[in-house]
Amino acid sequence: MQYNYKVPCQKKRLVDIRYFINEVLKKHLDSEIDINSLVLAVDEVCANLMIHSHQCNPSKCIELFVKIENEEIIFEIRDTGNGFNFKEYKEPSIEDIIIEKKKGGLGLILVKKIMDHIEYIENKNSNIYRLRKKLAIR
Repeated sequence: MQYNYKVPCQKKRLVDIRYFINEVLKKHLDSEIDINSLVLAVDEVCANLMIHSHQCNPSKCIELFVKIENEEIIFEIRDTGNGFNFKEYKEPSIEDIIIEKKKGGLGLILVKKIMDHIEYIENKNSNIYRLRKKLAIR
């Protein structure tokens, strides 16, 4: 089963993404904890793309695909902004974030903890961020 959603790069549209993901996952999962964790992970990636890759430019869009197959949920987030390779990201320590009193910095740490596998694919005209999670699906 596959679902997709396209949204302009505006922070106020993150609520729409969360609603879309929540509604899709409620059809296939029983655990509210799993649903909320996955919504959080996808929201973090989308927020980072909107803010850092597109500078919240509403003329730019990100497209979200959700695939449910073989006891696995696969999220693909596609955009045409400046790519970001998760594997090259150096996580700050929690202590450094506290000491520096940084606002943010925990989002990608949470995404890596929630998801089983994270992949970045750079194409000629687009970027794909693929997040995978194995779960018991109805």
